[in-house]
Amino acid sequence: MHQLNRHGQVVCGDVFHSKQIRAEGRSILVLSDGIGHGVKANVLATLTASMALNYASFHTKPEVAANIFMRALPKSIDGKESYATFTIIEIEDTGMVRIINYDNPRSILFRKGQMFNPKEIEIPIRGDENAGKILRIREFTPLLEDRIIFMTDGITQSGLGSSRFPTGWGLNDIVRFAENQIARDYEISATKLSRKILNQASMNDSFEIRDDASCGVIYFRQPREFMLITGPPFYKIKDVDFVKRIKDFPGKKIICGGTTAEIIARELNIDINIQHRFSEKSLPPAAKMEGFEIVTEGILTLGRVEEILENYNSDMRLGDSPPEEVVKLLTQHDIIHIIVGTRINWAHQDPDQPIELEIRKFVVKRIVRLLEARFFKKVTVELV
Repeated sequence: MHQLNRHGQVVCGDVFHSKQIRAEGRSILVLSDGIGHGVKANVLATLTASMALNYASFHTKPEVAANIFMRALPKSIDGKESYATFTIIEIEDTGMVRIINYDNPRSILFRKGQMFNPKEIEIPIRGDENAGKILRIREFTPLLEDRIIFMTDGITQSGLGSSRFPTGWGLNDIVRFAENQIARDYEISATKLSRKILNQASMNDSFEIRDDASCGVIYFRQPREFMLITGPPFYKIKDVDFVKRIKDFPGKKIICGGTTAEIIARELNIDINIQHRFSEKSLPPAAKMEGFEIVTEGILTLGRVEEILENYNSDMRLGDSPPEEVVKLLTQHDIIHIIVGTRINWAHQDPDQPIELEIRKFVVKRIVRLLEARFFKKVTVELV
């Protein structure tokens, strides 16, 4: 999801919320656009997105839920109705996708690089005060390489009044733009595609976007797996099995911990080569080992990784320091396996050190929480 505030505004009137319900195998995403702009729009959109997310979590019928949270929205001083548009996307692990839309631009669905349109049904929102208000719902079973592009009207109305787009960019032109991007790079990531669409919308408005604009992309692809290893196994006799498990893993791998790297290098008979090009002056440099993306220091690096993930947003530009390289790899993969060795490193038992640096598994636990809650990653942790 990428967003731009209306030119001159410090608060975005579009709000995006998401939630995973692991016990039910469901993911829910909500994008809401509050009427107007600035703080007022943000309040309306936040209320709508929060309530829509909660009611969807409880399987409330969308026409009932919409009636409830529309009535809850505050009215303006002049008595006019205040409202927020919304798009709710529910994705089930069993393969069903449901898109519920109220007054946001229609979501664009791509299959095999071309737009497709599953059947759409219209349901009136309950309540006399909602007469004429319609929810548009589409359901389909996604296939690998399918994409969903969802947005607010800051995207579709960009360029409004210009000689090129006198009535705004519009869905048809956005579809053609997205088709061209996918044709150029069939495996273009969701992040990159949404960024390109938002950048083009900004260009349409001469880089002074006239309305809050948000664009999100969901890309159904084969999950990418990744392994992070930190800490040696508790029993030295387990070193051989520990290394074999790591060697046989088919995806990308990194090591956070010098002692851990030495054990793996010894068992695999490979060299560790220190890299002296790095920008994080407070941390030791990274190293390279054959078969691994990067080798870093352990506890201090993980603590920094947790800090970056805590403050991460889609506009953040990561550098080349060891923690930032680790964050890049974590965010680029979908299924993350973390192996945590429980052998104590007595170098970190200094009472002057902050408590979060004392025990490796506590730092890892916080990283796992962030990856699952904020980045929708599937994470497994194994203590050895």
